[in-house]
Amino acid sequence: MSRTPVHGTWEPAAAARWEDAFLSGNGHHGALVSGDPNDERVVVTHHTLVRPNGAEHARPPRLAAELPAVQDRLLAGDLTAADSFTDGRPLQWVQPFHPAFRIRLRRPAGAGPDGHHRAVDFTTGEVTAVRAGTGSRVFVSRADDVIVHEVTAGDLDVCLDHRLPGAPTGLRVGQGTLLTPEGALLSLRARYPDSDRAYTGVTLVAAVGGRTELVPQGVRVTGARSVLLLTRVRRHSGEADVVAEARQLQDLLDGTERSYDSLLGRHLARHRAAYLRVTLDLGADPAERALPGSELLRRPHSPALLERLFAAGRYHLLSSSGLLPPRLTGLWTGDWDTAWSGAFTTNANLNLQTAAAPAAALPEVTESLAALIERQLPDWRANARAVFGARGAVAPSHTDGESGLTYHFSRDHPLHLWTAGADWLLKPLVDHDEIRGAQDPRTAAALAEAAVFYEDFLTRTDADGHLVVVPSYSPENRPANGGPAAVNAAMDLSAARHTLRTAARYHPERAAAWSALADRLPPHRINADGALAEWAWPGLDDNYDHRHLSHLYGVWPLEEINPYDTPRLAAAARRALALRGAENDSAHGHLHHALVAARLGDTARAAGALRRVLAGDFFHASLMSAHYPHRDVYNADAAHTLPGVLIEMLVQSTPHRLVLLPAVPDACPSGELRGIRTRFGAELDLGWSPDGVRAVLRPHRTHRIELRTSSGAEPLDLVAGEERVLTLRARQPAPPPPPPPPMEGTPWQQAHGPGSSRP
Repeated sequence: MSRTPVHGTWEPAAAARWEDAFLSGNGHHGALVSGDPNDERVVVTHHTLVRPNGAEHARPPRLAAELPAVQDRLLAGDLTAADSFTDGRPLQWVQPFHPAFRIRLRRPAGAGPDGHHRAVDFTTGEVTAVRAGTGSRVFVSRADDVIVHEVTAGDLDVCLDHRLPGAPTGLRVGQGTLLTPEGALLSLRARYPDSDRAYTGVTLVAAVGGRTELVPQGVRVTGARSVLLLTRVRRHSGEADVVAEARQLQDLLDGTERSYDSLLGRHLARHRAAYLRVTLDLGADPAERALPGSELLRRPHSPALLERLFAAGRYHLLSSSGLLPPRLTGLWTGDWDTAWSGAFTTNANLNLQTAAAPAAALPEVTESLAALIERQLPDWRANARAVFGARGAVAPSHTDGESGLTYHFSRDHPLHLWTAGADWLLKPLVDHDEIRGAQDPRTAAALAEAAVFYEDFLTRTDADGHLVVVPSYSPENRPANGGPAAVNAAMDLSAARHTLRTAARYHPERAAAWSALADRLPPHRINADGALAEWAWPGLDDNYDHRHLSHLYGVWPLEEINPYDTPRLAAAARRALALRGAENDSAHGHLHHALVAARLGDTARAAGALRRVLAGDFFHASLMSAHYPHRDVYNADAAHTLPGVLIEMLVQSTPHRLVLLPAVPDACPSGELRGIRTRFGAELDLGWSPDGVRAVLRPHRTHRIELRTSSGAEPLDLVAGEERVLTLRARQPAPPPPPPPPMEGTPWQQAHGPGSSRP
């Protein structure tokens, strides 16, 4: 292959919009850096910063006593029986995520625009800016949980500025400045309107040489060789906490001999190795690799663009994961009015963003997800009791990171009735356990809670004796002829089966009971169009034009439906995917489409969905993405999901199978993907070209798997500690199996077997 791809991006001008600011983060603190050395603006964020809006007191609706009557009506054919199954409350959004403030550094007027260069280095997490001999560099330390900012040479005014877009007028802000032997201390304390909650930011300004003096709202540094700034933010902090934080920053500075490079070295020991575990090289043109990101984005067919977006996506996903997994906006926002509250939306968005983490060798991401679930599991239990009168746990569709209670729902979007959330959130954790060959007790505990819920909830049966999921919700769609809460949504069936069977593996003592319960769930239905139906219940018609693909959950992220073991259902899933519209062109919808298509071996459809995102102006110059085309609504879905799409197109694995190049696009005729983790416990380096394929496996476990390539399937024996090299001729994408022959009978009989009758 050609020289190593560029692990970073750059621009020849400062960011005029906060959306174009380059990003750094450590999973706790975030920084958005505009990159103008004459008027540097660094917006500071923290995962815990959510504005009280009443949701901090919200509780799940207590509906359990009314549930049996609603179930009776739905099973009797009343298609809108659950439309009013709420407690009448208005829609309550979760507490919205918001920025803390911006650090503002102004120089005297002087240097013009000539020679401006700002960049972000993904291998270090550093954002740098240079203009006419002056410059700055910023990173967020994983080792010391602090934003580190160094400015070189000259005179400088520094202040903390809370006046960001959308900041509430009732925000009560107090600021302080203090000169100490270590430098100047700036503090900003903000109390939310109509609340006793607050947050505080502290910045230590340490100049090397020159003079530091207090000025209104900040400090002035004159004649310094360089200035080092250390910044932290804390939620719910009082005056005593401010003093303690200031002392910690001073101690940190003393311990590093006032050196940016010393702090950077401590950070790199954690960041660099994590980022470099997986790399993608598509042999792009070196001239295109050298382009600024904004120019490269104008070349949607360029392999260099895919290389850079893959690298940026893993960098941003790593940088936004720590205390919590990534929000809808990752870890960053420059506006208090974040779309959809900047929440963790668990019925597609968070799930898509984190799905690639196990294969992409980012255990930092799965750890943050596991920690979130563990903290919120008591709230999930409360949801199960209040809404369904059941033991066990039910995850919410939205959370602000504090509460896991279900309270965000409405008549049109009855999210409180969605029961598949726990399974989808736990799927990356199960994948991670399979990769490392050990079961995390936290995953085991959460799976058991989810399985116990199904023990209590799955009590109704159809005429054939199959269990029925009722009420059942397919986010965020509804049948064309009924209300959104219906019966036997395909996603709910797949999730229940997967939870019960997976929990059985983690808990052998309960395996027989849970496996038996899973076996009693009905099969999927094929509708009159030959497509996998979104609701496996007679009389419910599909609504095809929708951004969500919840009904294909069994294809991706599960492998319940695949071209190799269930070809008839896979063909029906391909038909369902072909009929699916894009509704409002949400980025997550397109990339979800690509992921499902890749699992089905549909190269053209997967590549087409990916191309719609690359050509749709979804990415800012920062290489963070937008929710809609034309960079409308700052959102991390596309940025964090795209690496997972490319991995799925090139490599797929289960505990017993490896599929090489299942849907490699024509835009990638050759390349190298290194460091991928497989679910059968081996690391994989994959190289491909028109001349052939070379795969190197480094297994950690001894066992036999099935290898699938364009030549078909064959067994492959792996021995722990012994590298296995596979060399295959003339690379071709693995074709999907041919469609199965037509079956006799009605669509219901095709799905359930000849001779079966409708319930």
